[in-house]
Amino acid sequence: MKYYILAGEASGDLHASNLMKAIKEKDPKADFRFWGGDLMQQQGGTLVSHYKERAFMGFFEVIKNLKKIIRFIRFCKEDIAAYNPDKIIFIDNSGFNLRIAKWAKQQGFNTNYYIAPQVWASRENRVKDIKRDIDNLFVTLPFEVNFYKKHKMAVHFVGHPLLDAIAERKPVDEHAFRKNHKLNDKPIIALLPGSRKQEITKMLSVMLKMTDKFKDYQFVIAGAPSQEYDFYKTFIKTENVKFIANKTYDLLSVSYAALVTSGTATLEAALFKVPQVVCYKGSWISYQIAKRIITLKFISLVNLIMDKEVVTELIQGDFNEKNLEKELQKILKTPKREQIFTDYFALEQKLGGSGASKRVAEKLVR
Repeated sequence: MKYYILAGEASGDLHASNLMKAIKEKDPKADFRFWGGDLMQQQGGTLVSHYKERAFMGFFEVIKNLKKIIRFIRFCKEDIAAYNPDKIIFIDNSGFNLRIAKWAKQQGFNTNYYIAPQVWASRENRVKDIKRDIDNLFVTLPFEVNFYKKHKMAVHFVGHPLLDAIAERKPVDEHAFRKNHKLNDKPIIALLPGSRKQEITKMLSVMLKMTDKFKDYQFVIAGAPSQEYDFYKTFIKTENVKFIANKTYDLLSVSYAALVTSGTATLEAALFKVPQVVCYKGSWISYQIAKRIITLKFISLVNLIMDKEVVTELIQGDFNEKNLEKELQKILKTPKREQIFTDYFALEQKLGGSGASKRVAEKLVR
């Protein structure tokens, strides 16, 4: 069969690549055409557009780049029509994907969504669009089943693909990792400032202020695959900071604690059992709009899944040097660390077992 896949950022690239691998096991003649990244490209098929070209964050940034986004949408529709796939698979990235899905359904294409849009966070009325435009919705968070059930929509709960991504990794030799990346013997505090330039700029400068306050620790920036080292270099002012690109999972596996920008990375840190402080700061306009439409108690996936505060969230004005120092100090010591570890293990149980990619692939191919 012919599969057209749309993924919009680094995490989507990861999950889509694992799905492609699982599809090929079920359908050896699978032909892929996709919008995504390097990991998807490694699975074969044709890359139409790299997600780096579409990395817009926040309401204000989207408005600024509206003409460019409209061109992407128009071209995407034309490309799908020319390829004429048997299945279209949308991965996360709802702002772009739901617009394409509406058109695709009208054209009679089979539409499938994996890593469902977070309509439970804001603009719940979008559920009616999903019911209308998506043939199969594969959800990865346990509370999403009841959410869609409330809206009289049947979904497939497949477990979370991060469990697969982590389970399939080879164990990291910490001694070799430190030696290869010229790290000292101090405990590592990982800095995960996000993947887009706008958010990295806002997050990293505050995170790096911790280096002078915690001299007994080694700080390591996890470089996103979408950014070059030269961009990060402008923020690094001290020898106590190292930079490692495209090795986030390896880094988390040897880290003692982490400062994490809200997003998928919060769940990744939790599954690697790394105590963390969750941070987020957007543009003033984007934040003012977001706080008026987002109805959640929490912003991190860890706290949302557990329905309680497992990790501290420092959002917008609360994300400052003083608060960050105080919260980082807490997670470096017991009893806070022990409580976080206990909650992390409970979180993993809630997510179900590994095998999400295979479950989705089986249903798609069948």
